[in-house]
Amino acid sequence: MVVDPITPVTGLRLFCIQLTHAAIKQQHGNGDIEKMNFNKMIPELSVFDIDQTIEFYKSLGFELIYERPEDRFAFLSLEGSQFMFEQLHPDGWNTGEMRYPLGQGINFSITTDEIDCLYARCKEAQVAFYRDLMITTYRVDQINVEQKEFLIQDPNGYLLRFTN
Repeated sequence: MVVDPITPVTGLRLFCIQLTHAAIKQQHGNGDIEKMNFNKMIPELSVFDIDQTIEFYKSLGFELIYERPEDRFAFLSLEGSQFMFEQLHPDGWNTGEMRYPLGQGINFSITTDEIDCLYARCKEAQVAFYRDLMITTYRVDQINVEQKEFLIQDPNGYLLRFTN
């Protein structure tokens, strides 16, 4: 695995990861991971409680791809959107005071084919909405594009914008 760190930003580490098929097989020996297409940029988020974070994201439909429990680390994916999470620790790449809400000034736009289903799942689980389901128009060059979207915060305070 080749990892090229990019400057950390308030509890967020971004990595450009190059994984070869052989490296994945050697490290994990898992058929599902062998088929995984790793994005060229994957946010790695520092979190307060890795177990709570994993359960929260799994409740949204994310799949736990792999974890390193000894490092309090997990890799999760939803329809091609990928996150790495690591529990805060004194030797982490913390560039400042780590307090709630983590990731101030950042929101993650996550596209899903099942926006209505995910919204209903969040509502049923009584997840607090930062912004309720709505249709928003964004201009892309000279074209107006409508997106159905809603925003929530994860247990660490990261803002997640789900959109179709």
